[in-house]
Amino acid sequence: MTRVLNAGRRAPKSGETRSVVVFLHGYGANGADLLGLADPLADHLPDTLFVAPDAPEACAGAPMGFQWFPIPWIDNSSEEESERGMTQAVADLNAFLDALMVDEDVLPEQVVLFGFSQGTMMALHVAPRREDEVAGIVAFSGRLLSPETLADEAVVRPAVLLVHGDEDDVVPPQSLPQAAEALQEAGWQDVYAHIMKGTGHGIAPDGLSVALAFMRDKLGL
Repeated sequence: MTRVLNAGRRAPKSGETRSVVVFLHGYGANGADLLGLADPLADHLPDTLFVAPDAPEACAGAPMGFQWFPIPWIDNSSEEESERGMTQAVADLNAFLDALMVDEDVLPEQVVLFGFSQGTMMALHVAPRREDEVAGIVAFSGRLLSPETLADEAVVRPAVLLVHGDEDDVVPPQSLPQAAEALQEAGWQDVYAHIMKGTGHGIAPDGLSVALAFMRDKLGL
């Protein structure tokens, strides 16, 4: 049984939903942490609904925040607990996306998944294994999980933008080229990358600008 994800929303500036950006936050944060990005993006994406669900589990490492799944080297969980948590979170997120598209009457090609850190891990894992291809994945400061199974398990290969700070001390910057290589080896044609110079584990203005251009292109705006 899937868990219902509570989500914050920012309505389209134009009043009409023609596309949806789903923000997937990082470990120990919440949906509101990324929903603020709707403010600088909305002027350029006026027909876009921004949605930011909270991850399904309270975070042991950050009591006021949430997690998509446990991380053993942070919260002392076991590998089995982490894998079980991720499997459940994948089901939860898929159910959330299915309901969102029905409720908002949008097609998958009108939807972008925008992840940060652990949210990027979720986006890169979930989107390729869904039946219908979303418009694109914006993947900030994360890594690609289970690259060895990707080629066999991918059903679709949506466009991916990988963005990482070169001074990230939480998720190593080399995670970006590793993800890019694995995606290309698994048959991806549409992979882009951007390094944010002088940036740690965060989203810098230049990275957000590149993400905006990518989203506008993939949504056909």
